[in-house]
Amino acid sequence: MATLSFYGAAGTVTGSCSMLQVGDTRFLVDCGMFQGNKTIHELNAKDFPFDAASAEFLILTHAHIDHSGLMPKLVKHGFTGPIYCTPPTADLLSFMLLDSAKIQKSNAERQNRKRARKGEDPVDPIYTEEDARKALALLRGQGYDSWFEPHPGVSVRYWNAGHMLGSASAELKFADGDNGNTMRMLFSGDLGPEEKAFHPEPTAETGFDYIVCESTYGDRDRDDYTLEKRREMLRKELVRGLSAGGNVVIPAFAVERSQELLHDIGVLLAEGALPETTVFLDSPLAKAVTEVFIKYAGSLDDVELNERQLFRDPRFRLVQDVEESKAINLITGGAIIISASGMADAGRIQHHIKNNIWRSNATILFVGYQAPGTLGYYITSGEPMVRIHGKEYLVKAEIRQLGNYSAHADQGELLDWVMERAPVAGRIFLNHGDDDAREELARLLAERGLDPEKIVLPQMDESFELIAGDARSKGRLPERVPQTELLSDWNNDYAAFIAALTLRLTDAKDDDQRRRIIAQLRKAL
Repeated sequence: MATLSFYGAAGTVTGSCSMLQVGDTRFLVDCGMFQGNKTIHELNAKDFPFDAASAEFLILTHAHIDHSGLMPKLVKHGFTGPIYCTPPTADLLSFMLLDSAKIQKSNAERQNRKRARKGEDPVDPIYTEEDARKALALLRGQGYDSWFEPHPGVSVRYWNAGHMLGSASAELKFADGDNGNTMRMLFSGDLGPEEKAFHPEPTAETGFDYIVCESTYGDRDRDDYTLEKRREMLRKELVRGLSAGGNVVIPAFAVERSQELLHDIGVLLAEGALPETTVFLDSPLAKAVTEVFIKYAGSLDDVELNERQLFRDPRFRLVQDVEESKAINLITGGAIIISASGMADAGRIQHHIKNNIWRSNATILFVGYQAPGTLGYYITSGEPMVRIHGKEYLVKAEIRQLGNYSAHADQGELLDWVMERAPVAGRIFLNHGDDDAREELARLLAERGLDPEKIVLPQMDESFELIAGDARSKGRLPERVPQTELLSDWNNDYAAFIAALTLRLTDAKDDDQRRRIIAQLRKAL
């Protein structure tokens, strides 16, 4: 008998963290940060819903912060076991975890300035650089396709997941204590699409007792495309945006998405297919990560430039210094500005957006999934005004989207991946997705012939007893965050209300009408 618990990414797409107890052995699969609205973010500072010191080891699927970002906190709270990952993942984390620790320090300092003005006690960062370095010291690299034994009686094998550099699905084997049979389990991690620069499509073995599969795009399909067609679509967007006379601002995650964009823009520049421009990659982390990609350039697929050219076009500016980043804001047109984060919910990208979003000749080009509650979500939803850093900005820039740079498998690809892993004797758990995406993916899997009774949508902090091909819920821990707050919270409502009020007051015909609007609001309060 084994117990599987979901401590994140259940009903939401971030905070991936699962725990398995096999006999007396406890271990984790991923330990990621929550991202999205403020209520979700606050989960990162709360206590773990389990004893961190009780986990004997951790199996990490990939380096993205929503899968790895709370490992330093885990160490801070007593975890001392090895953390297994692929070698490229370890290289990426050597920069990413230290960068995350600096962000935690900066966030705490900003929060404490506000608390000091209110006479409140200061708070500590979620973790420090020292905690991050301790976590890095626990990393143990393991390649694809080879079994290793992190603990007697538990075997693990990594399969390419095609999502990002070093990403993996994790296959597990362990003894079923009830009957002595070997139980086989597969965690998908995040799965990449079939058409993906740098990496082959995801693969794995077939025939499992249990599968835990991500469902980020479980309710949507992308248009069919090739990498060449995708690059042509990017060319058209960049030419259109630059021809308008303004900047093209692209929110992009520092890891993988930024490198894909640099590769494709580099190809287009080499072919003379773009107007003369300067391309800024404004992210210290993205600059460091790009060096890791150069290290592994020889192993990357679908690269149209040789290793000497890759990411090295003379028109590229890899920005690290804060003052150089601020100087970009003086440029009012003709530049391509790529910056993190991809959902525009934090980082330098917010400064670039607020400097350009009110310009009618500018373009904001989104190239990935925008989680509900993030700034990117509200911009792409067509809000006429958005709130950034406490101020309202009219949305006058052209808002554009390219869906084919997503690193996630779409609905059809998820369905194919699950069916290719069949038969599944026990249960298929759908995690890492909003409820709408999970419910639609479950419905379509049933249409393809899977027993709907075998498809499970676990809730946050829910545990399951795995017995001889069955899975019985053991219930949930007390709710850490209301289900209604997973997608948006009162902070989102407040920001939207203030933006709408500002717009209404701006559009009022005279001051008398503005005073009447304010009087009506006071009466309602």
